Amino acid sequence: MMLDLRSLYQETILEHGKRPRNFGPLLDATHHGRGHNPLCGDQCTVHLKLDGDVITEARFEGLGCAISTASASLMTEALPGMKLADVERLSHDVRALVTGEGDEGVDRDQLGKLAIFEGVRSFPMRVKCATLAWHTLTAAIHQNDNLVTTD
Repeated sequence: MMLDLRSLYQETILEHGKRPRNFGPLLDATHHGRGHNPLCGDQCTVHLKLDGDVITEARFEGLGCAISTASASLMTEALPGMKLADVERLSHDVRALVTGEGDEGVDRDQLGKLAIFEGVRSFPMRVKCATLAWHTLTAAIHQNDNLVTTD
């Protein structure tokens, strides 16, 4: 079972790292966030289009490693149709799963594909790569124009 999860993790990271979904600008975005991982140089900009408190579209831009890119790609696939309160919870749960801090109540089944990022905690140097998009998402939701970092 663990081998299957590790294989799925590797396949998904490689697939989304090579062919990210929702990559590029979002011209009519209502919210933006910018993030940087100074440890390895990953950069991420998250663009959101909201209708009230519901995300109708999410895209990202930036440069980063396969884990950083895959995390942003999978994140932007999950967001459309979600209310901001649910997005905040999702962001918290993914970061908790990746870091191993406060993950006791995380429902891995509810996370779907995003649960594969639990495998990143086995590689401490990659945790910030996997969480960059999620920190940037939080900045976008709160319309924080400052560059956020993973430090």
